[in-house]
Amino acid sequence: MDKIAIIGLGYVGLPLAVEFAKKYPVVGFDIFQTRIDELENGHDRTLELTTEELRKAIENGIHFSTNLEDLCSCNIFIVTVPTPIDASNRPDLTPLIKASETVGKVLKKEDIVIYESTVYPGVTEEVCVPVLERVSRLVFNKDFFAGYSPERINPGDKTHTVTNILKVTSGSTPKIADKIDILYRSIIVAGTHKASSIKVAEASKVIENTQRDVNIGLINELALIFNTMGIDTNEVLEAAATKWNFIKLKPGLVGGHCIGVDPYYLTYKAEELGYKPNLILGARQINNSMGKYIADKTIKLMIEHDTKIKDANVLILGLTFKENCPDIRNTKVVDVIEELKTFKCNVDIYDPWVDKAEAKLHYGYNLIDNPFESDKTYDAVVVTVGHQAFVAQEESTYKKLSSVLIDVKGIIKNPTWRL
Repeated sequence: MDKIAIIGLGYVGLPLAVEFAKKYPVVGFDIFQTRIDELENGHDRTLELTTEELRKAIENGIHFSTNLEDLCSCNIFIVTVPTPIDASNRPDLTPLIKASETVGKVLKKEDIVIYESTVYPGVTEEVCVPVLERVSRLVFNKDFFAGYSPERINPGDKTHTVTNILKVTSGSTPKIADKIDILYRSIIVAGTHKASSIKVAEASKVIENTQRDVNIGLINELALIFNTMGIDTNEVLEAAATKWNFIKLKPGLVGGHCIGVDPYYLTYKAEELGYKPNLILGARQINNSMGKYIADKTIKLMIEHDTKIKDANVLILGLTFKENCPDIRNTKVVDVIEELKTFKCNVDIYDPWVDKAEAKLHYGYNLIDNPFESDKTYDAVVVTVGHQAFVAQEESTYKKLSSVLIDVKGIIKNPTWRL
């Protein structure tokens, strides 16, 4: 029987490892011992899996490890490490290269390496495979093989889980493509789609979030236009959505590890080949500007309420990049906070989903306790994330906090201003 190694146990790797463990021997590998320790103790900080699900996976025989030797008996390696961007919005393939070096050290003849990380077309065969060959001293498509099957995990979504999302698969040879497709089909209830090549599969993934980014960029630009005109954007969208083929999206902050990052992988490769992807980059520019726009609007409204801006107290509700999820990677709420700080405002941040130590570690923020249970009032409140805990609050509760209510997510009935 195939023995599977999952390299990287984050939002993508852990759920995948647990599902495969129901039918195959699985080693879940991660470079951080603290991550291994917490999983063995039945705790998943990403909240993708419950304690019961983790304990059952351990009973099924899944083995979590940081030890390279534990990978030696595996013959299928699935790489699910992050693919971030650097400060210049260029792809940072360091995690992918290091993961390939790790796999290369234990790679044997007939083994298969499958990548799930989001990349631009060509990375698997032009960047990762040469690393595998160099470290293992084996020959690609003769001694070992590769595949690409893009992840489609939606953090915090308990409906569209890994087995319920159709999976795109691909392989470096027709035979390997069939084997990889059968492998995933054995656990993916929604089925699979076998792409004609690894590059096609890579491209299909990177355009999924690029398309969404461009669409949201349009809605954000419309919001900027309608706000200038004094028209309620949400009312416009409600009216337009009465047409059957209108794509209904809402304006807002576009962050996270996918939509705010993936387009840069595609634009990087396009520009490297001499093509300027103006539409995609334009949407990125608009979406990246929304944090500053929201902060500036907050300042203007406080001025209208005769508030002294320096040392004004502002409450930010929400730090994660999306609702009902603890993920703070690449959250654009940070842009709102930092812009407010340039005006010398005192900013309190509350998010019931975020671990305070993690917020401090990654951003230097000291999150406060529940402000709805406090008597403190603010010069302005900005709702940046639509957590259910915020949706459940009464309008009167918000008005007790402040007379200036900025509603980015459309959850307050009568805010001072809504994006």
